[in-house]
Amino acid sequence: MNAPLKRTKIIATVGPASNTKEMLLQFAIAGANVLRLNFSHGSHEDHLKVINIIKEINKEFNYNLAAVQDLQGPKIRIGNIVNGEVEIVPGKTLYVSTEEELEGNENEVSTTYQNFVKDVKVGDKIMIDDGKLQLQVEEVDGKKVKTKVIVGGMLKSRKGINLPDTQISESCLTKKDLADLEFGLKHNIDWVAISFVRSRADIDQLKSIIKERGKKTRVIAKIERPEALKEIDGIIDAADAIMVARGDLGVETAISELPIVQRSIMKKCFKKAKPVIIATQMLESMITSPIPTRAEANDVAVAVMDGADAVMLSAESAAGKFPLEAVKCMSEIIRSIELNDEGIYEKDFSFPEGSEKEFISKEVIHSACIMAKATNAKAIIGLTESGFTAFNLASQRPKAKIFMFSKEKDLVPALNLIWGVRAFYLPKYESIMKSFANVEKVLLKEGCLEKGDRVITVGTVNAEDKLKTNLVKVGHISE
Repeated sequence: MNAPLKRTKIIATVGPASNTKEMLLQFAIAGANVLRLNFSHGSHEDHLKVINIIKEINKEFNYNLAAVQDLQGPKIRIGNIVNGEVEIVPGKTLYVSTEEELEGNENEVSTTYQNFVKDVKVGDKIMIDDGKLQLQVEEVDGKKVKTKVIVGGMLKSRKGINLPDTQISESCLTKKDLADLEFGLKHNIDWVAISFVRSRADIDQLKSIIKERGKKTRVIAKIERPEALKEIDGIIDAADAIMVARGDLGVETAISELPIVQRSIMKKCFKKAKPVIIATQMLESMITSPIPTRAEANDVAVAVMDGADAVMLSAESAAGKFPLEAVKCMSEIIRSIELNDEGIYEKDFSFPEGSEKEFISKEVIHSACIMAKATNAKAIIGLTESGFTAFNLASQRPKAKIFMFSKEKDLVPALNLIWGVRAFYLPKYESIMKSFANVEKVLLKEGCLEKGDRVITVGTVNAEDKLKTNLVKVGHISE
């Protein structure tokens, strides 16, 4: 059973509205490629249930759904408030305390973040509830911070706090994150997303833990803080994929700059052959409405036209009233753009950046895409053990379909995140030509290609380093 053929992938967040086998299968049929487990919510038992469902669907229905574990990170929140909410008035003084047992009122509230007093400084902005409420630090003393209310309103218990001007001292990987990571690695999660990244050191720390556990789980860096924007080149180099997480990022940077930031990050990712995900509020109104706003539909379309590898649904698919409709709607928008906008393909075939060690492989892959265009090939077929070939082929955005084969079974679903890639498990590699013949048989059997179709095949032959791509073959599908 196959999902609608599209190049841009859909990540759907799983939650109370969608955590059944029946619904997740419908997600896959509608075009979801990756399922996100949000570890800000739910127990390990809840997430294990979903992981097992994903494995069942993949096995029973011949899908390669990937699973993303999204770690919570150092989430800073307001503490409890008397009667659940209180009105704060612009111009008034409001004290913020680290005494968690304090029940907040119109004069003083608490925060869950114990380093709050140590981290903030006079003049810093404090944004609450996605920026709906704003404070400014006037004085820091002991366990309290004196602030002035800049934008007032109703302040509710447990609402999130953003500190755009403050360097957060707590590690990106909290004790909860480390426990959650151990759980995810134990159950062979395909991707792990790290929240509130500040520099490549955060990625290196996470990758070190993954390597120590003997796993190859790939890392998504979520770009949410101004600090990350200053270190974006190093973060892209260190991560396996990037997520432009526009929720917190949109609070911590000027809203007018967000579209420029999004496009700038995408361009950097293309050059380095790193998948890029656009996330948050893409079809937000579909939490309560069966159809999106025109602006939301356009937002998804622009992300696709700009070349996103994947677009993501959050509360729409996790807790909304119309989770399946949201997946279907997003899939329809993607297919419409991909069928009607030639500009999304073959984006000047710019040569991707990389190390001298990778030069030959990248040049071969680059040439394969040029040859596919020149010969009007139906597909580019590749053999990969690490995913390197798939990442670099996709970064060229060829119009030819991309089919990847790997003997690394755990790699196959992970590749489902990447633009245009459809991956298959090839249990055994023989000689390069026998392997090419075997994969052609698979593609004929699956109905992906027809006899006589011209294809470009890339692989490795007579190389000391099996991860190097050094062969391009132009041919036709035979019987």
